[in-house]
Parts: sequence; C-alpha cells; structure tokens
Amino acid sequence: MARGRLTCLQEIMLLWFLPIAAAVFGAAILRGLTGFGFALAAVPLMSLIIQPRVAVASAILLQVMIGFRDLMHLHGSYDRAAVLRLSLGSLLGMPFGIAALALFDPDAGRLAIAAISLAGLGMMLRQPHRHLAPGPGMTLAAGALSGLFGSLAAMPGPPTVAYFVASGTPAARARASMMIFFFASALITLPGLAVAGAVDLRTLGLSLALLPLLVSGTWVGGQLFRRLDPRHYRGLALGVMALSAGLAGARALAGLF
Repeated sequence: MARGRLTCLQEIMLLWFLPIAAAVFGAAILRGLTGFGFALAAVPLMSLIIQPRVAVASAILLQVMIGFRDLMHLHGSYDRAAVLRLSLGSLLGMPFGIAALALFDPDAGRLAIAAISLAGLGMMLRQPHRHLAPGPGMTLAAGALSGLFGSLAAMPGPPTVAYFVASGTPAARARASMMIFFFASALITLPGLAVAGAVDLRTLGLSLALLPLLVSGTWVGGQLFRRLDPRHYRGLALGVMALSAGLAGARALAGLF
C-alpha cells in the first residue's frame, strides 16, 4: 500500500511538473531564436501552475544559470560596450521603477509600457530602412528604460529590443548581445529577490530541474536561428515584440477590470 501511495504521489508530481517543463522549453526555443522573450513567455504560463512569485524567481534563476554558459559560448559574438552601458543604465533606472510602484498599480504600468512599446513599434515599421547610430547616451537611456520597465512591471525587454533593431545591429550580434544583457539584468535582480525571500531551496531545486530544458530549448532555437535569413530577423524581432506588448496589455486590462 505504501508503494502504491508513493507511485500515486510520483504521478501527481509528474503531472504538476510537465506543464511547467513544457512552458520553459517553449520559451527557451523563443530565447534561442530571437535572444529575448524567455521570461515574458515562461512566467505567465508557469504562473498557471505555481505561485507567480515562484515563477518569477525561477525564471530569474534560470537566466542566471544559463548566462554563465552563454558568456563562454558567445564570447566575442556580442557587443561588450553596448551590454556594459545597457547594464549600467538598467542599474540607474531600477530605483525609479521601484519608486513608481508606490504611485502606480503594476497593471497600470504594464498597460502604459505596452502602449509605449506599440507606438514605438509603429514608428519603426513606418521607417523600416532607417537606422540610428546610437551613442553612449542613447545606450544608457535604453538601459535605464529597461531597468525602469523591469522593476515597475517585469517588462525589461521592449527598450532593449527596440535599441538593437533601430541601430541596425547585425542579427547574430543583436541576438548574442541581448542574451548577455538579460543575463546581466537577472544578476542585478537576483539579490533583491533573495532579500525578499523569493529564492529558497524549493525555487532553487525547481530551477535546477528545469535547467536542462532551458539549455536544450535554447539549442533548438539556435538551430532555427541559423536557418533564418538575417534579413528576416528584424521582422521576427518586431513581431515578437508586438505580440509580447499585446499580451502584456491584455493581461494588464484583465487585472485592472
């Protein structure tokens, strides 16, 4: 009988784990293909099964874990100067996002960010062949907006994606740079989560169990990226950005009303 109860418990745990694993694997493919979008895709799906706080902490831990691998794997492939300035800007922008939390509901913040992202997307679509030549100031500003958006509404992606797309950075370099930047962003965020008590043995264990799925999904996405015509990367990135902003806006409206 004890053996039967153990088997039943294992089946329940497997049924609980499989949807989370599928969400992480699918989001990892998106990450491997575009260089961004992992947390934005994985966290809402994981939150259907586990507490949102655990989902967010697990996503951050996973990005930190795979980030050390990316540093070696993508060495020389990313724009180091841009990543450093974006990371510094993110550090500067985060306190303003945290302060804004006291004034705005997170869902209202998500709705505003989604609207801003879609407006910026519209501008880039109207001028598809115009590329900016961003200097250090613009890079810091993009990073600051990423830090602001991330700490206010857990949406750090749109400013960074817009920065690399608008600058005309080659697809492979943009993808690698965004992977490393979001690793740096996760590293910056992790201590705050630990202080808040969101990182514990349960979260760490879940993240370690999901890590192989993140690695394998990223590899699959990377294979898809290698088959992608670089000329189509801009459209793909903007499409994912539009979908992310739309889903975030819908989520915000559902929370507000």
